[in-house]
Amino acid sequence: MSGAGRWPQWVYREGEDPDYRFSFANERTFLAWIRTAFALLTAGAALEVVDLALPEVARRSLGLLLVCTGIAVAVASWLRWARAEAAIRRGEALPSFRFGLVFATVTVVAALIVLPATW
Repeated sequence: MSGAGRWPQWVYREGEDPDYRFSFANERTFLAWIRTAFALLTAGAALEVVDLALPEVARRSLGLLLVCTGIAVAVASWLRWARAEAAIRRGEALPSFRFGLVFATVTVVAALIVLPATW
């Protein structure tokens, strides 16, 4: 099938349609990252509701960090999906996920801030 009428054009205009299982696997990975983005957004919002023994500035800063990271995860997951889909169509190696370390680091830092406040 040609890329005509499919969006984004830069993904579908090159290569051939792959075995649908590869595209579905790529889509499942995208959706897993979207769930992660929702979890980060929820955690950031929950800091406004849950009474933790954190100073106000730390609680608000951590909430903002989590919400911003959730937004970044959502954007990065779509870019990762598109780059992987284009690579699959061209028969190339899958691109690396460069943002993974950043997201893991933010999660660990958030946990280290919140953990003592829960005791």
